[in-house]
Amino acid sequence: MTKPNNLREAEMETRARRAVMESGDWLTVDEILQLPGVSSRSDSAQPAQWKQQGDIFTINDHGTDYYPAFGLEKDAGYRPYSVMSKIIDIFKDKKDGWGMAYWFQSVNSYLGGLKPQDLIATDPDLVIDAALDEGQEIMHG
Repeated sequence: MTKPNNLREAEMETRARRAVMESGDWLTVDEILQLPGVSSRSDSAQPAQWKQQGDIFTINDHGTDYYPAFGLEKDAGYRPYSVMSKIIDIFKDKKDGWGMAYWFQSVNSYLGGLKPQDLIATDPDLVIDAALDEGQEIMHG
């Protein structure tokens, strides 16, 4: 006997969320503020401000917001890469934080089998192109 689709989808989503959380690519506000080079005068509003301004996205797991470590540029004092806001803008009406997390952490055929998160630092324009391509697929089915 097969399970109803909505139950199977819920199980798949639960597994996907667990995989995202277990990837180790996510930081809480406290963890961001403890990173070397993060300004000591920065307060806990800073990451929340980045999110509010659309510079980064978060996922919420059990009431805690997590920020993508791969979206923070180490050489800029762990501020969000500028490409992040462009990608968030592309997906803002199509994907929530979890949807973006799945996209960034999934192998992407447009990127030759690499994950978008792996190319943010080295080829941000290609990641934008992949996001635009994904956006078109969503719109056109």
